[in-house]
Amino acid sequence: MRRGLVRTFQINQLFADLTPIETLALAVGERRGCGGDWRRPVGADTEVTREAEDVAKRFGLTDVLNARTDTLPYGKQRLLEIAVAFAWAPQVLLLDEPAAGVPEAERRDILDAIAALPADVSVLLIEHDMDLVFSFAQRISVLVDGALLAEGEPEAIAADPRVRAVYLGESGHG
Repeated sequence: MRRGLVRTFQINQLFADLTPIETLALAVGERRGCGGDWRRPVGADTEVTREAEDVAKRFGLTDVLNARTDTLPYGKQRLLEIAVAFAWAPQVLLLDEPAAGVPEAERRDILDAIAALPADVSVLLIEHDMDLVFSFAQRISVLVDGALLAEGEPEAIAADPRVRAVYLGESGHG
């Protein structure tokens, strides 16, 4: 069953002392309706475990499945946060600055994972890094002080003088 909207936060909301496989199994199990049995060890339900492993593979987490979350590099933690949200099978995935604070060397993994999400999952991205937004957005809405300034395809947004003035500091006078 698909959920409506699932979101990630700008600051990770993960269980530091769990492993990625445990965290993903919790999300998958809860979505499937069997998460209430907290005494069941991870791996007891093979379908939950299989799906959790599939999600981990999609997000490049198979190499850290059994490491404590608090020992993971920050980029892997961000990937895990997005993977947990994806494990809820959302129709819309709201990502609040998914690459914020992630070292440049780890950002590509996050961007690639987001770009590879299935087409039936709409991604709503809150992001201030315009290079990141333009790298894969199909439609962009630009808000200023909570009001819609412009909306359209990336090419139109990039050429909009109002957007350029607000986000790039250009006055439009040449």
